[in-house]
Amino acid sequence: MIPQELANTIVDPKAYQAGDPVDEAFKIIRKDMPFERAQPEGYDKIWVASRHADIMEVEKRADVFHNGARSSTISPLESEPMVKFLTGGEANLIRSLVAVDGQEHKDLRSIVFPAVTPQAIKKLEGAVRGIAKEFAQSMLDKGPNCDFAEDVAFLYPLRVIMTVLGVPKEDEAYMLKLTQEIFSSADPELNRNKGEVTATEGLEQLTQTIADLEAYFNAVTDKFRANPAENVNSIIANARINGEYLNHRQLMGYYIIAATAGHDTTSNTTAGAFWALAERPDIFNQLKADPGLMNAYVEETIRWVTPVKHFMRTAIADTEFQGRKIEKGDYIMLPYQSGNRDETVFDNPFEFRLDRPQAGRHVAFGYGPHVCLGQHLARMEMRLLWEELLPHIKSVELSGTPERTRSNFVCGPKHVPVRFELN
Repeated sequence: MIPQELANTIVDPKAYQAGDPVDEAFKIIRKDMPFERAQPEGYDKIWVASRHADIMEVEKRADVFHNGARSSTISPLESEPMVKFLTGGEANLIRSLVAVDGQEHKDLRSIVFPAVTPQAIKKLEGAVRGIAKEFAQSMLDKGPNCDFAEDVAFLYPLRVIMTVLGVPKEDEAYMLKLTQEIFSSADPELNRNKGEVTATEGLEQLTQTIADLEAYFNAVTDKFRANPAENVNSIIANARINGEYLNHRQLMGYYIIAATAGHDTTSNTTAGAFWALAERPDIFNQLKADPGLMNAYVEETIRWVTPVKHFMRTAIADTEFQGRKIEKGDYIMLPYQSGNRDETVFDNPFEFRLDRPQAGRHVAFGYGPHVCLGQHLARMEMRLLWEELLPHIKSVELSGTPERTRSNFVCGPKHVPVRFELN
């Protein structure tokens, strides 16, 4: 068994907010007990697949290790009965792509897949570059100080995904508020009621936020079924499986994951990327001197930040993994942050480097059938922002202490105060 202190750390939202405690815990686990059981206080017993290769292998074996049999993110035991009560027996509050398996997952994924291929995303480059220019200029106009997370990183990916979805600009602030409530229910600055919460209180707030999102997207469905348009929300509204519209939970799950995860993860990575530059003038100067390193920078920042910290899988049959007997119903944690710090894959993983040949091997987007649909758009968004912003900046440094959100699921910087000098 993983020692209690380590087990508690790897599920503690405050530890992820601090950053180093989680990295240190997983460093020990990878070395001494890479695939082992843990029982964090207040949680069910779990297996922890701490190494890069094991995470990928579990993700590949989607026939045995399912997303939707239990919650696809780890949650306290006290939350599970309430979730099942609210959903009529399902394990996840939202029936999104990450919470379904098998044929249903294939059918749902195929709905927007044609709109997110590299070829389709390439067609958006001109429009996205225009948005990048706008937000780069807004930051330059604020100089010489800004909170890069609040002023740029939260807003730029939000504008991009809302444009792709077909959400009007006047609704963006509302979508950002609801997104932060979804992913930061444990954070007293960002959750719905702006305060400390118990697990039960956090779940109650989540249900209220989901109700707001569903009310919003019910109107979206009516709008685009009456008048179909060329955007992703219209594609979702009018999608059919076996001749039938998506049922209510499928439909709402699709809208919600696209409208929240579609920008929040990119926002976290973008904020973390600029934080890294502000602390590393040598990297900043290297990137300025050789713009050809831009793609390497993007990949390293995705690995470095790893905004989605974990997903869970559940064994639906007895099996064997890494020589251990896995029983039907066993719960497995896939800690992507640990996989992206795996010393057997990434040389000096706790260094931020532009010359990392293995950077693209990160598992920040997942792997296998559940790999992130939005990965190509996310990469392009970040590249275009840096291409439009960095040529105008002579230097950058932190002007205060950055701060991450308090979450063990999606976690990244919520404040990155910087001071910058223009060319």
